[in-house]
Amino acid sequence: MYFRRSTVLVPILFILLAGALACASTSKSSTPSPTAAASAAKSLTTHPTFGTCPSSAFPDLSGTSAGANYAAPNVTVKCTDTEVTVTSNNMISYEFVKKTPNALAPQNFTWKFPLKPTKAATPTSIENRLGTLGFSVTGIAIYGPTEGPMPAAEAYGDPVGNGLLDRCGGHTGPSSDYHYHTIIYTDAACNFETSQLVGFAIDGFPIYNSVICLDTGCIQTTLAKSGYTKTGDSKTYVWKAYTFSGGTDSGTLDACNGRTEADGTYAYHLTPTQFPYIIGCLVGTATTQTGNAAAPMPQMQGQQGQQGPGQQGPGPQGPQGPPPAPPK
Repeated sequence: MYFRRSTVLVPILFILLAGALACASTSKSSTPSPTAAASAAKSLTTHPTFGTCPSSAFPDLSGTSAGANYAAPNVTVKCTDTEVTVTSNNMISYEFVKKTPNALAPQNFTWKFPLKPTKAATPTSIENRLGTLGFSVTGIAIYGPTEGPMPAAEAYGDPVGNGLLDRCGGHTGPSSDYHYHTIIYTDAACNFETSQLVGFAIDGFPIYNSVICLDTGCIQTTLAKSGYTKTGDSKTYVWKAYTFSGGTDSGTLDACNGRTEADGTYAYHLTPTQFPYIIGCLVGTATTQTGNAAAPMPQMQGQQGQQGPGQQGPGPQGPQGPPPAPPK
């Protein structure tokens, strides 16, 4: 009887083990770990040399669109000896999923920044500032980790934590302008497979993906890690919910969410699921940009709120300025 039971149990255990491994495999493929994401992005460790024209890093997405009734992305890059000019209609190359009450429509954006940026004497704060802080190589505006003042229950809150973003990390504003608050560069649908370079801040410094090269040959790599620690509720006034504490890990970024690279140049890095996600402050001198600054968000999730008009505003701070302090 002992051997007969053993003969029956072995196949059963084998089947259970095989099933468990299959489930584990499925789980890993649908939700990759940070290590798996870094491994998949190992091919994205090259980028245009700092201070040279970055046009090669901008993919041609003219054959794509957000859907049958949407315009295709249209992005151009021109360089002089001192300046880079990027024009874009700000249209996405993947299916538009409505995450706010706002539609998606072409814009007329022009971004200019120095070809060889330098650090400012002191960083520029972006705390509770609305509007463009940079743009992606796919021609999409980049905002900070702060949402608008509407709905009141989420005033100046975290759009990532509040679930207001699509699979690539963006949504549309009141002027039908799509923009990123984070960038999920490991999702192939988002089209960040050309280069380690995913965009530029408006001070001219590059924004790289989460993979950090620890040497000039990029033999050793690590994942970028935010230096901010969550100390409060980020649903509203997200900047009051995080404190910069830094860290000693080789991948920990500075308060602006960047670092000095192995070759001595400076760059921001994505931390897609960690505040401040893309940019925490501006290390260089922000340039004046054209296009709509962020207006107050209209009502969302059934809450009452008023939609403000699109605004024209210079620089990353826009015309709104910081909000009043939250009630104590």
